[in-house]
Amino acid sequence: MAIAQKPAPGKVAGRFGAFGGRYVPETLMAALEELEQAYGKARRDPKFRRELEYLNRQYAGRPTPLYFARRLTEKLGGARIYLKREDLLHTGAHKINNCLGQALLAQRMRKRRIIAETGAGQHGVATATVCALLGNECVVYMGTEDMRRQELNVFRMRLLGAEVRGVESGQRTLKDAINEAMRDWVTNVRTTHYLLGSVLGAHPYPTMVRDFQSVIGRETRAQILKATGRLPHTIIACVGGGSNAIGIFHAFLGDRAVKLVGVEAGGRGSELGEHAARVAVLNELDGKCGGAPGVLQGTYTYVLQNEAGQIAATHSVSAGLDYPAIGPEHASLAESGRAEYVAASDAEALEACMLLARTEGIIPALESSHAVAEAVKRVPKIKKSEIAVVNISGRGDKDMGILRENLKF
Repeated sequence: MAIAQKPAPGKVAGRFGAFGGRYVPETLMAALEELEQAYGKARRDPKFRRELEYLNRQYAGRPTPLYFARRLTEKLGGARIYLKREDLLHTGAHKINNCLGQALLAQRMRKRRIIAETGAGQHGVATATVCALLGNECVVYMGTEDMRRQELNVFRMRLLGAEVRGVESGQRTLKDAINEAMRDWVTNVRTTHYLLGSVLGAHPYPTMVRDFQSVIGRETRAQILKATGRLPHTIIACVGGGSNAIGIFHAFLGDRAVKLVGVEAGGRGSELGEHAARVAVLNELDGKCGGAPGVLQGTYTYVLQNEAGQIAATHSVSAGLDYPAIGPEHASLAESGRAEYVAASDAEALEACMLLARTEGIIPALESSHAVAEAVKRVPKIKKSEIAVVNISGRGDKDMGILRENLKF
């Protein structure tokens, strides 16, 4: 159940305006405080930073290119489009950025057992990868509906040595996987680190995951200035929990002239249960966003819920966007107006995926396809002298089964 009452800001650590905080069972408070202290020390430690930078560069493959999409630009006829190619990272998505950071942190905390949740499977694969690299035990929780949709990633995790535990409760998707991972953590908190995959959950996770993902925005800023001598007009990224989006947004938050656009899952309709849009307006007639403020899985943010405060069912063709809450920093950016949040439907994302494949030879993940779909709508309205950056957060290899089911040639 979501909590409708708005807590007073500033009384709980880890706030983004009114959002964020730490709402967990007492049994997890000590673990979160330990994690907060360990991360605070690590981020100030040059040795930790050097080790993470080395692995990002030599193992994950950073920096990723910022690629000028010439043919897509010509096709749409508006601003010049640059693609931030996180899909070229080891494991195929931005998730490895955060997993490397947290795995090194767990090592410093002497916690050799790692648990994680996954929806689309990319975070699970990245977690299994870093556990294999560092010699950790790895357990990944995944809803059985997502396991069905992402069979290839399930096999990849098991090949890497992870135990994948299917979750049958609820909708059998990401929210339910997080619930099971948290139950495991409560039981095994002394020996286990929960490697949460997005800017969700209780403090310090939203801040810590953002910091590990902010390398995307730092690189993008330097790359676009080198390539064009100017900052972009617009930056577009998909938003499930929101780690890839906040990762690229963060370096530009102080640049008010740069428009930041997050794209949620519009699904197959505007009714509750047909989409996963928490802050985007789906029905222009009433002008209301899909969610309402509440607490879910440790943080106060915008949550899809019914009038009684019960968590609503969600739907998206992309498993990674199929979640009823948005990261609390995104909730704050939406409420302040610093970032704009829109939605792309399943059909629009599928069409955008095919368009990028056929104009640039790049097959994006269905999550990233939502960002491409917004570029298709927005870029033609921006002057040709301007620049738009689209974050391609992952590649589409994992989605071939879904694409084959939905696209008819």
